[in-house]
Amino acid sequence: MSILGAKISAISLFSGAGGLDIGSHLAGVPVIFSTDIEKDCIDTLKKNSFFNDTKIVHGDLFDISSRQIENEVVKKKINKIIVIGGAPCQPFSKAGYWVTHEVRLGIRDPRARLVNEFLRVVTDLLPDGFVFENVESLLHPTNKIIVEQFTNVIQKAGYEFKIIRANALDYGVPQRRKRIFIVGTKGTFKSDEPRKTHCPKENCLKTGLKPYVTAGEAINEFDDDKYFEEYEVTKGGTYYRELCEVPPGMNYKALTAWAGYKNPKFEADKRFWSFLLKLSPNQPSWTITAQPGPWVGPFHWNNRRLRVPEIAALQSFPKDYKFSGTRRSIQKQIGNAVPPLMGKAMIEYLKESLE
Repeated sequence: MSILGAKISAISLFSGAGGLDIGSHLAGVPVIFSTDIEKDCIDTLKKNSFFNDTKIVHGDLFDISSRQIENEVVKKKINKIIVIGGAPCQPFSKAGYWVTHEVRLGIRDPRARLVNEFLRVVTDLLPDGFVFENVESLLHPTNKIIVEQFTNVIQKAGYEFKIIRANALDYGVPQRRKRIFIVGTKGTFKSDEPRKTHCPKENCLKTGLKPYVTAGEAINEFDDDKYFEEYEVTKGGTYYRELCEVPPGMNYKALTAWAGYKNPKFEADKRFWSFLLKLSPNQPSWTITAQPGPWVGPFHWNNRRLRVPEIAALQSFPKDYKFSGTRRSIQKQIGNAVPPLMGKAMIEYLKESLE
């Protein structure tokens, strides 16, 4: 969407491969400023037409001043602005040292640094709203201080907020992926949560929503030799035979006594859950990871690793979206991204509160 004529525009922090940014564009909120510390991510953004009108800055947010970002807002004569982003967050203890609104600029604790920088931009620019994304474990009791202090800061800055536990499945993403979003607004929320578009098939008649999108629906078109990648080959590998024996939709536990397997090859619950995890074409995908191990799934039901267009589709990236970097880098970019359709739902929810 063009920035010209847009009622609301976005500033994107920790943009990565642009998943949340694409969601913003799909929600009718063009992104005017994007930044990331990873060069491959920046090159990915520059390859795609979504960002033709976006100021794309390569660098550590710690070194990018709020004034520099604000200048872009002034230059483009933006009416309303929101800040979006998912700061990488390391685990915090209950005794973790955290930033407050009063002393935020003086703290350089490396554990708090990235979330602190997101808050720094929000409290300096005071946008009309924001969307902050993170892993579900941010709400674990051991990390409670993060959310408490985050919400203390934004309340003092005048924001109404919602903490949303979300599953990507509910918004048309063909993947089980749970995340939390903290959505803040200077307006008023019109409802308790973002509008869901999909649900389990058996509930569709009652809810009027669409059934969850399956992995087969999302990636069948890429199961063609023209999409072949050397990376996908598993034949001849250490656990190739075992992978072939795992039924679609299951993992290594299918080959244990727990599952009634004769001559068990593994012991249940002694391996990572994603070991030899295989997709089913009739079910949504398991979570796409950024750095899978050699025999960590999800694998294709045809006993191979997933191809780039497949993992991108399972994250709901547009089919023609281009990525820059090595195969390992691209996997990391896609695996770390907010699924665009999930991001779209969150930004539409915020946008509704500002209209």
